[in-house]
Amino acid sequence: MKKLTVISGKGGTGKTTVTANLAALASNLVLADCDVDAPNMHLLMKPEVIKADIFKGAKVAVKDNDKCVDCGLCKELCNFKAITSKFEVDEMRCEGCGLCVAKCPTQAFELKLEETGDLYRSKTKFAPMTHAKLKVGAENSGKLVSKVKENAEEIAKVENKELLLIDGSPGVGCPVIASINGVDYVLIVTEPTKSGLADLKRVLKVVKHFKIAAMVAINKYDLNLALTAEIEEYCRRKDISVIGKIPFSPKIVDAMRQGKLIVEYAAKSPVSAAIGNIMDNLEFIIDN
Repeated sequence: MKKLTVISGKGGTGKTTVTANLAALASNLVLADCDVDAPNMHLLMKPEVIKADIFKGAKVAVKDNDKCVDCGLCKELCNFKAITSKFEVDEMRCEGCGLCVAKCPTQAFELKLEETGDLYRSKTKFAPMTHAKLKVGAENSGKLVSKVKENAEEIAKVENKELLLIDGSPGVGCPVIASINGVDYVLIVTEPTKSGLADLKRVLKVVKHFKIAAMVAINKYDLNLALTAEIEEYCRRKDISVIGKIPFSPKIVDAMRQGKLIVEYAAKSPVSAAIGNIMDNLEFIIDN
């Protein structure tokens, strides 16, 4: 089984749209939506949930009032100001560091796992899919991303799938690192804007740090041919393959309005041809 994560240095590049259409063209795969902070793959893939689980990925301090003597040491020590003037725990501020647990003279505190998200195993008309939803205000999304990947890998092994296709988060933070950890390839979807190029450079540094083979696809490349050429030149200097360029087209929006992927809605359009070319190049790279 090969593992490919699709990421972008910034939001709005069309990463999820590209990933969903690649999933429709690929065969014998498992799809994982690891953009758990703001997932939207389900809007395109319309998954039927088979199994749902509660995810507990963060710890919060809980106080036993019967043991507390109101000495105030916890409030004095807490760097996150998570202890109120009445020596109660403010769960929104608590980082679960455990200092109050370790230092309380009466052992009035303990750390407990709290629900931070929901995990799903689903089926789509193209492939099995794992995805999740982080609860509003919850943290530790990197742990939730890792669990989504783990579930996808389990399905792939049981069903003998050859490809794990992962839709990662935008940016360069913890969820992105979790989504590319342990994969074979990374496809970066960028756009011909100054911010697109700047964030491409940032995310390439992250991928290079983990020594993962990287490829680039330029979405809406024809909106700014000068910047597209600049991106291509930068990738050439860094020995990064640009495996495809997707033209801008209102048909993508039309397809979304119809609840379809562009490769279904307009299979013979230039956009679909460009995505098909990217899929062909990916298969060639993965197979060799």
